[in-house]
Amino acid sequence: MQAWRVYENGEPGAVMRREEVAPPTPGDGQVLLKVRAANVNFPDALLCRGHYQVRPPLPFTPGVEVCAETEDGRRVITTAALPHGGFAEYTLADAEGLLPAPESLDDAEAAALHIGYQTGWFGLHRRAALREGETLLVHAAAGGVGSAAVQLGKAAGATVIGVVGGPEKAAVARALGCDVVVDRRSEDVVAAVKAATGGRGADVIYDPVGGEAYQQSAKCVAFEGRIVVVGFASGTVPAPALNHALVKNYSVLGLHWGLYAAKDPASIGRCHETLTDYAAKGLIKPLIGERVPFAGAADAVQRVADGTTTGRLVVLPEGARA
Repeated sequence: MQAWRVYENGEPGAVMRREEVAPPTPGDGQVLLKVRAANVNFPDALLCRGHYQVRPPLPFTPGVEVCAETEDGRRVITTAALPHGGFAEYTLADAEGLLPAPESLDDAEAAALHIGYQTGWFGLHRRAALREGETLLVHAAAGGVGSAAVQLGKAAGATVIGVVGGPEKAAVARALGCDVVVDRRSEDVVAAVKAATGGRGADVIYDPVGGEAYQQSAKCVAFEGRIVVVGFASGTVPAPALNHALVKNYSVLGLHWGLYAAKDPASIGRCHETLTDYAAKGLIKPLIGERVPFAGAADAVQRVADGTTTGRLVVLPEGARA
C-alpha cells in the first residue's frame, strides 16, 4: 500500500516521505481500516517535529483522524492508532474507539468531525458550561478548530465574536455565523471585544492559539468569565498571571480531549450522538478548505503547521471521490 512515513523529526514538508509498504497488522483490540479520508490536524505537524505529547517510534505514519471503512463495510470515524496513522491506504484503530460516520456528511466532512468538534463540545460545555445568551470569543475563528467552536457556540445560543487574521478569513468567519468579527491584523482585539460587549468582555473565550492571543483574552474576559486553553498554534505557551485571575474573578481551564478516552470513554460516545444530531439538523458542518490529493499530503501538513490555511484540509486516498 501507499503511505507517508516520517524517519526523522523536522518540518513536515521536509521529513514526510511517500513509500510503498505492507499494510499494518492489527494488535490486540485493534482493527484494520481502509482510509476514505484523513483530516489534517495541527498535532500531525507536531508529531513530525517531535513536539507532540505522544512520540511514536520512527518511522511512523502521521494522520490522527480519519473517516474509514471496516472489513465488513461499515463507514466509521476514529483516531488512528500510531505509529500507523491515516495518511495511508490502510490504518489501524482501537476497535472500541470506532464511531459511526454521520450519514449527513460526506467522507471529508466526516473525517473532520471527530477531534475538533469533540474538543469544542467538551471545552464549551463540560469545561466552560457555556450558557444560552452568553458571549463567546473564538480565536482563529476561520481555522479548523476555531470554525468548529463557532458553529457549536451558535448552536448553544451564544453571541459569537470571531478573531481572525486578514480580510479573507474575516469573510469566512462571517459566513460561519459570527455575530462580530475582529481582524487582529488591523484592529485592537481587546478594544473591539469591549466595544462589542458594552465594556463587559466575553463570558467564554476559546483559545487554540496561545501566545499573544491568551494575553488579549485575559484583558477582555468578563467578570466570572472562563478562558478555555485548547492548544498553542502560535508556538508560544503563555504563563498566566494568577494574581490577575484572582483580581478579575475569571477561570483558566485546560482541555486535553484525549484524556476522556482513558478517564471517561462513555462521554465520547454521548458527545458523538449529540454531534451527529447537530449535523443532521444542519447546526454544524465541518468547513472543508481543501480536499487534497494523496500526493499533496506533506504539503498540506506543512501549510497547517505554517498557519496559512482556512478551515480543514482533508487528504483523500488515490481514487477516492472528492
